[in-house]
Amino acid sequence: MDWRFTDDRPIWLQLTEQLTRRIITGVYPPGSRLPPVRELAAQAGVNPNTMQRALAQLEQDGLAFADRTAGRLVTEDTSVLDAVRRAQARVLIEHYYDSMAELGYARTEAAELLKEEHL
Repeated sequence: MDWRFTDDRPIWLQLTEQLTRRIITGVYPPGSRLPPVRELAAQAGVNPNTMQRALAQLEQDGLAFADRTAGRLVTEDTSVLDAVRRAQARVLIEHYYDSMAELGYARTEAAELLKEEHL
């Protein structure tokens, strides 16, 4: 999974979003150790301080925690992971409805079309 950035939002926020996606998709499974800050920063091509800010946000969001001996670990709390996964899904659903509205579809029509095409 490549690191991708746009100019419309702060890099640390985009890093947080991409790390979150990696956690909820299992790239970094529950209980696993996240790579060190400098390693992640080098992979992403960003300043370590920027990566540190993103990792601090993950901790604030409950997705990761610091352990004195093991470094930074992904939470094992599946309720937190499920809630974040569900929130991400809601964002994607809203994007779908917004795109369909641009094509002239009402929400109910867009939902029905989705049912027809994918069930």
